[in-house]
Amino acid sequence: MESFAERLKSARKMRGWSLQELADSVSMSITKQALHKYESGKMNPTGAVLIALSKALEVKPDYFLKEPVELGPVEFRKRAKLPIKQQESIKETVKDFLERYLEAEQLLNIKAVFSNPLENNSIAGVEDVEKAVLKLIKSWNLGYDPIPNVIEMLEDKGVRVIEIDAPEEFDGMSTYVGDIPVVVISKNYPIERKRFTALHELGHLVLKIAEGADKERICHAFAGAMLLPDDVLEKHLGEKRNNIAIGELVSIKEEFGISIQAIMMRAQLKGIIEKSKADRFWRSIASNKKEEGLGKFAGNEKSYRFEHLVFRLAAEEVVSLSKASNLAGMKLADFREKLEAAL
Repeated sequence: MESFAERLKSARKMRGWSLQELADSVSMSITKQALHKYESGKMNPTGAVLIALSKALEVKPDYFLKEPVELGPVEFRKRAKLPIKQQESIKETVKDFLERYLEAEQLLNIKAVFSNPLENNSIAGVEDVEKAVLKLIKSWNLGYDPIPNVIEMLEDKGVRVIEIDAPEEFDGMSTYVGDIPVVVISKNYPIERKRFTALHELGHLVLKIAEGADKERICHAFAGAMLLPDDVLEKHLGEKRNNIAIGELVSIKEEFGISIQAIMMRAQLKGIIEKSKADRFWRSIASNKKEEGLGKFAGNEKSYRFEHLVFRLAAEEVVSLSKASNLAGMKLADFREKLEAAL
C-alpha cells in the first residue's frame, strides 16, 4: 500500500474534487479528516473503504496499487485563464492515460523510440524557424505535400499524443516522461486547431529556444511552417501581394489543414503582404474567429495507435478482455462490441 496515498490524491485531483467533495461522494461515512490521513500516508484503508473510494472516483481498485507515472516539467499556455484545479485535473488525466498506454506497450514488448533531429539547433527568434523546419521535414521524410494526419505522423515518430475532454481555456501542453515526448490537445478542437496545436507543442519539445526568446511566438511560427512551408506558401500566393482574397485562403485551408488566420500570419511573416494591407482581412475576421462557414480540412485527425495496441492484446489473448477494457478505459461490454467490430 506504499503508493496508495499518492494514487488517492491523483484520482481525486483527476476528478477535480476537494477532500470535502470526495467525502460527500463516497457511499459510506468517511470524513474529510480521514481522507487527509489516507493521502498523507498516516492511515491505510480497509478493503471496504478501498472499494468505496474506487467507486466514488470511478477507478478500478487496483488503480491504487500501481506505481504512478511522473511527468516532466509542464507549462500551460493561457495559464491565467485555466484555474489551478483544472490544471491539476488535466495533469492527472494525462498521467492515467500514459500509465495505461505504456503498460500496453510493455505487455507487447514494444518501445517507440524518439529521435530529435533539432536537438543541436539553437533558435533565437522566428527568423531561425524555417531552417529548422526544413531540416525536420527532410529528416522525417515528410515532403511538402499536406500532412494527412498530424497526430498519426507524430505517433509514428515516437511522440505519444493524448486527446482529452478539456475546457475551452485549455490550449495544449507538452512534457517528457523520461525520454518519451508527450503532446496533449483537446478532443473538442476544430480539426485545423488540433493540427496546429499538436505541432505548436511539438515545437516546445524539439526546439532549443534561446533564453529570453518569445517561446510562444516561435512555436506558433514553427507550427505554421510545418503545415505550410515557405516555398509552398509562396507557390500558392506569390512573392508579393497587395490583397489576398478570402476564397484563396479558404482553398489553402481545405488543402493543407491550417486556419485562414494562420495562413495570413504566415503571409505577413514571410513578407508576401504587409500588415497594413492585410488590415481589411483582420477587420473582417474579427467577428468570426472560429471561421464558421469558411471551409474545413477534409482529412482525419485522430490517433489510432493506442487503440490498436489494446485490440492486439485482446485478440492475441495476451490479457483478458476485462484487463484490455480496463487499459482502454472502457466498459467491458462497450470494448467487446468495438473489438468484434474491428476484427
